[in-house]
Amino acid sequence: MNRSLLILLGALALGVAIFGGSYFISHRTTERCCTDATDELSWLRAEFHLSGVEMARIRQLHEGYLPRCADMCAKIAAKKRELAAVLGNNNNITVEAQAKLKEIAELRAQCQAQMLQHFTTVSQEMPPEQGQRYLAEMKRLTLGTHEQTEQSMSGHTGHELHH
Repeated sequence: MNRSLLILLGALALGVAIFGGSYFISHRTTERCCTDATDELSWLRAEFHLSGVEMARIRQLHEGYLPRCADMCAKIAAKKRELAAVLGNNNNITVEAQAKLKEIAELRAQCQAQMLQHFTTVSQEMPPEQGQRYLAEMKRLTLGTHEQTEQSMSGHTGHELHH
């Protein structure tokens, strides 16, 4: 019985050591390989297997687009503040509030159009297959913001055609 207990405890200790070592190694590897706090585009290079030349051009496009993106976000935020002021403590949606909602929607549509154009430009700097995959994912993310809610509320899955 002493021998069986010793074998069981040894196996248990070995299992804990293997699990702990595996966890530690995988955690360190993930931190080292998958994150680079100084480069917000490192995921792009890894995910789409881009060369240094491709990344340099994409980085230039990204840096050129950031001010336009920030400007659009600031405009939307300002309109949202205007809407909040108009709504105040009202229990009804006024004509003025409806107008602000339309202005916000128009700005968001402009923002989406600019983003899609930027993503299309970026995709053209990639190898064709990778560019298509990137553009498809960016379209899904850009256009899919409200899609799930719209589909669930309408009972429409988006796959069938209704006439």
